[in-house]
Amino acid sequence: MLGCAQTGTGKTAAFSLPILHLLAETPRNGPRKIRTLMLCPTRELAAQIHENIELYAAKLDIRSMVMFGGVSQKPQERNLRRGVDILVATPGRLLDLMSQRLLDLSKVEFLVFDEADRMLDMGFIRDIQKILAHVPKKRQSLLFSATMPHSIISLSKDMLFDPIRIDITPESTTVEAIKQSLMFVRKADKRPLLTHILLEESPEKMLVFGRTKHGCNKIVRLLERDGFEALAIHGNKSQGARERALSRFREGSLQILVATDVASRGIDVSDISHVINYDLPNVPEVYVHRIGRTGRAGQGGIAIAFCDENEGEYLRDIEKTIRQSIPVNEEHPFHSSKAQSKKGDKAPKKKQNRGRPRRIGVEDRSSRKSSNRGGNKSPGRGRHKRSRGGNRTGNRSGGGNRTRNRSGGSNRKR
Repeated sequence: MLGCAQTGTGKTAAFSLPILHLLAETPRNGPRKIRTLMLCPTRELAAQIHENIELYAAKLDIRSMVMFGGVSQKPQERNLRRGVDILVATPGRLLDLMSQRLLDLSKVEFLVFDEADRMLDMGFIRDIQKILAHVPKKRQSLLFSATMPHSIISLSKDMLFDPIRIDITPESTTVEAIKQSLMFVRKADKRPLLTHILLEESPEKMLVFGRTKHGCNKIVRLLERDGFEALAIHGNKSQGARERALSRFREGSLQILVATDVASRGIDVSDISHVINYDLPNVPEVYVHRIGRTGRAGQGGIAIAFCDENEGEYLRDIEKTIRQSIPVNEEHPFHSSKAQSKKGDKAPKKKQNRGRPRRIGVEDRSSRKSSNRGGNKSPGRGRHKRSRGGNRTGNRSGGGNRTRNRSGGSNRKR
């Protein structure tokens, strides 16, 4: 089955509840074996799916576990030895334990790919192909995503046999309950604009998206300088730090969470009031996932996008993808007419590192030294490296030849 549904509409329940029902109707024979494998791209999403399954299966004799990297594998090994029916995993750690022959996928009946487009973006295709080689061909496969670009449809042809496709909403549309707005601002003014929004609107929970890990850390430092507590979650943070930050954000003791796109698929917090696109994503479908962190389960939410003078191309692609123009808000003290005039312009190319400067040749170096010092000093060691045959021997002998050269005479060996 190939399923496409807007983020926050309950895809996890859509695939886990029927699987739990079927597993309960056909009890196992003998020791517990992995009968269901659910793959997802991020640790946060894997943990979230596992929490939901634990809740749904609370009254059933079905055991599940979650597996991802960034933590010790010892507890995961113990759970595997006890036996599990449902395994929720990220591809990297799964392959690690498979290579150590610590798990067996030969009894898998249901194979689920959640957020499949993100898995493709993050380069998991080779890992997925390796995993597929260890899963029975006779199985039920389900592929879910909030967006369904052509690359995913092509990929599904290798994973799914004659799939049924279900589209709950048109792909890449945005939730109507979310109030979107666009603010044109100079890049240097993004931080004071973010502080202005915090002071003016006093959001209950604000999720801020940056494009890079370094950028997220910088946003946190700038917010703390202005007196606001914020934490960042991204791939360079330890799993414990990411879980603590997300837990505080979920329970309400942290107002501002700054994240990269790696976390946008694993944050299921129902009461996020504001999502700020501090940096516009360079992949337009990512915008849909970002703002989908608010307005969950039909609730309202506010999504604000900053666009500086270098992001006009990204904005054009986003509006083309969501098939609508984002309303522009000029009523803020940092509005930039220059950034607005650049809408649709291509992003400037980054300057390439030209590498090391051209190495000066022997003759160039010799002439340069001669011009600086009157020509009385020998060319130096560079001559020794470049010379061949007898010259090398003559120069290395040092002694008298070097003395004659320094004196400015013409007795140097040729």
